[in-house]
Amino acid sequence: MPNALNHQVVVLTGASSGIGRATARELGRRGASVVLAARKEEALEEAAREVTQAGGKALPVVTDVAEWDQVERLARVALEEFGRIDTWVNNAGIMEYAPVEQTTHEEYERIIRVNLLGQMHGSRAALLAMRRRGAGTIVNVSSVEGWFGVPYTAAYSASKGGVRNFTEALRRELMLEGSPIRVAMVSPSGIDTPLFDHARSKMGSRKPMPLPPAYPPETVAEAIVFACERPRNEIVVGGAGKMFVLMERLCPALLDWVLAKTGMAREGQLSDQPDNPDDNLFGAAGGPYETRGSFRDMSLSSSLYTRLFELHPMLKGLAIGAGAVGLMALLRSMSRPRAR
Repeated sequence: MPNALNHQVVVLTGASSGIGRATARELGRRGASVVLAARKEEALEEAAREVTQAGGKALPVVTDVAEWDQVERLARVALEEFGRIDTWVNNAGIMEYAPVEQTTHEEYERIIRVNLLGQMHGSRAALLAMRRRGAGTIVNVSSVEGWFGVPYTAAYSASKGGVRNFTEALRRELMLEGSPIRVAMVSPSGIDTPLFDHARSKMGSRKPMPLPPAYPPETVAEAIVFACERPRNEIVVGGAGKMFVLMERLCPALLDWVLAKTGMAREGQLSDQPDNPDDNLFGAAGGPYETRGSFRDMSLSSSLYTRLFELHPMLKGLAIGAGAVGLMALLRSMSRPRAR
């Protein structure tokens, strides 16, 4: 199949580190013109150089996606520079680890403004630009936490649940119109990115970490680029996350037990590394602004499940069916009375 992204114009938010930076590099390798948005100017400049070195064109634009006027400016600058926007990827996100009662009103509001309202802003700006030429693709990056709430990340879970429902509503609106503009969603599992270095935490002196096993950010970048070329309603990155989603849909009580009774919800989210007090909740953090985070030792090299099934709908349906049958069989065996 020809490279659909060659010479296309892609706006990418959250481009300074982690998933966004890995995606920027991949888009550069595909020959795309990438408009990179984030809050840290120096990190954006570094990401732009990587895009150019990979073979693409890059335009860094300092942007706080929580502010509509800045997102509107981002779209305007992209149109002035390249004349069109073919694809818009909403990826920017922030995180806090804290019990509900210890999370302040200002912290809740900030997380919702960046993670949810930021994607609403980006989707609206993209639509206004894409309507003019009658084509385009919007890719929203959610999370498997959009399907189920995780203790101590309530605000993040709520924001990602909002992204999921907003994306579905937008996609269905465009379907009703018969619009050629496509909408896709990518939902990562735990990913080894600097998100955990930058997250605000009220969980003690230990740095938060993704629920294991974690996956490298390149696996998400691969899925995002795939969605840019061939939009899917949802692509889940990571078989572990997909298993959690299946448990939530088929037997929420089992997921409650796994998260609460096994210690996974607390100890499974705290590393042995000291916490970094320099968070990015209300302003850009000092660093690191890299693609990978601090948890390579607990990360898988890739997600075979995603490559085999999520990117191939027919195989995905078979896998989900087999997983559901296996899970129901496990539940039945657990419910049978044991012989004395």
